[in-house]
Amino acid sequence: MNVNRISDRVSVGEIHHNTGIDKATIVRMLETLVHAGYVIRMEDGPHYEVTGKALLLSSGYDRHRVVGNIVSPIMAEFRTKISWPSDVAIFEHNQMLVVETSRQAGPLLVNRHPGYRAPILGTSLGLAYLAFTDEFERETVLLQEAFDSAPWNDIARNKDLAGKMFAKIRSQGFAVMHPDYSTREYGGKIGTIGVPIFGSDGVFGAINILFLKNVLPIRRACGELLGPLQAVAKKISGELNANSDC
Repeated sequence: MNVNRISDRVSVGEIHHNTGIDKATIVRMLETLVHAGYVIRMEDGPHYEVTGKALLLSSGYDRHRVVGNIVSPIMAEFRTKISWPSDVAIFEHNQMLVVETSRQAGPLLVNRHPGYRAPILGTSLGLAYLAFTDEFERETVLLQEAFDSAPWNDIARNKDLAGKMFAKIRSQGFAVMHPDYSTREYGGKIGTIGVPIFGSDGVFGAINILFLKNVLPIRRACGELLGPLQAVAKKISGELNANSDC
């Protein structure tokens, strides 16, 4: 949790003031991060600060490259089958890191390349991932995103609505792109459906399909594309589990 979005040090009251999240929930999350070594409680007052251990989250081997190499041929085959492009992304530093894409250069789509970071609450990739992750990680992400004024982050400041939204995503098995993000990135012309990708220890990442709304209205897109998307997500899961070092 990036507690220094307000300042170098932050109190429970300041987090509550900026997010509206219940103080008891904030304290519980902070204490969990303290025990994990990512946050310390300052001795000179009721303030918290991130530790150097948080920097270790960005170290280690290039997992995104390994995953990208595994999923690339699967996505190429999928693009040939359904004609629409897809992205695969994993969660990293409160965003969805695109590890592979089957988008091709052209006038209709904004091209994305591996390494692009997508906002977690603005995209179907992020929403699909977050809906199926554990409650603590989801609450931690919402607490962080509540500091960001982007319109798709409004949900992070309303715990009840967020709970209902994620319950609906889990029930239907997919997420869609936030309309404000679609407007900003694609002029409102592009829609996406995203589903989770599961690893052996739970949700690993997510995969989407991008489509033109004037060709496929959202209901028709869900009817035609959701089944194939879930099938390829399951295929990717199998390959990732077979390569358990990921």
